[in-house]
Amino acid sequence: MDALTNLQQRFSQPLLQEPGPDAAQLDNMFTAAMRAPDHAALRPWRFLVIEGDARGELGELYARAALQANPDVTEDVLTRNRKMTFRAPTIIVAIAAVTEHPKVPASEQLIAAGCAVQNMLLAANAQGVGAMWRTGGVAYDPVVKEGLGLAAHEEIIGFVYMGTPGKQRTAPLLDSNDYVSRWPA
Repeated sequence: MDALTNLQQRFSQPLLQEPGPDAAQLDNMFTAAMRAPDHAALRPWRFLVIEGDARGELGELYARAALQANPDVTEDVLTRNRKMTFRAPTIIVAIAAVTEHPKVPASEQLIAAGCAVQNMLLAANAQGVGAMWRTGGVAYDPVVKEGLGLAAHEEIIGFVYMGTPGKQRTAPLLDSNDYVSRWPA
């Protein structure tokens, strides 16, 4: 797939199954992430790879967070939290590691981390790996952040679910004219 086609046809794949990306594919994705625009070369990102049994541990962390947020939470809700981590064989936790810098505001660093994730998504698509960037309440939960070992200056910007697309889909057609205008009008 050429680069322009990849850019124009990439879209989220919500139905993912085994197998997940292999080590070489993951390495390609992380190498692509490192090429994100990055003012002052701060590299304001890091990634955690969660696969296999670790997905169950992450699900237990989600359930603990739900229970701490609401001690009266139902068992059904706890079960749903535990199952969320089995939506895909591989989960990449994308973390923005924002630091103080005199010329690079936090907002730029956060955007750079997001660009790193987008590069990963494009590299996944180019290799035939399905991917979906998700957040949800667990991304902002202090119990989850602590359980994953985040430092005070770090935040989860997403959980990137990866695997083999379970259903062949095509990218929806969008007209860029709906989102672009000229200034002055």
